[in-house]
Amino acid sequence: MPTSAEELLATISEKLKASADVKVVYGEPQVVEGKTIIPVAVASYGFGAGAGSGTGPQGEGGGAGGGGGMRVKPLGVIEVTAERTRFIPVLDVNRLATLGLIALVVILFWVRRTFRRR
Repeated sequence: MPTSAEELLATISEKLKASADVKVVYGEPQVVEGKTIIPVAVASYGFGAGAGSGTGPQGEGGGAGGGGGMRVKPLGVIEVTAERTRFIPVLDVNRLATLGLIALVVILFWVRRTFRRR
């Protein structure tokens, strides 16, 4: 078990590095109906650690803590055929819904403001 913040941070970063493989961003190619399909994603990592020392009411001290995480979001696929290679994006429904909601709020605000002036 790590005994200092530096060792704890090094342990966490080593575990995240072990999972930071190109296969996380570019998946295993699959051949389907004469086409090679390569999944594409974006990966992000974050981690942190803390430690403590000092004396408590009984004269002892200590502490340590840390954590890390990884997020992988699919972007699309690369399609390779004899004729061409192309990128086909994944449709992000949540993003489209959010943008649509923002547009609706802006339009409603504009309409309300326009009719209030009259």
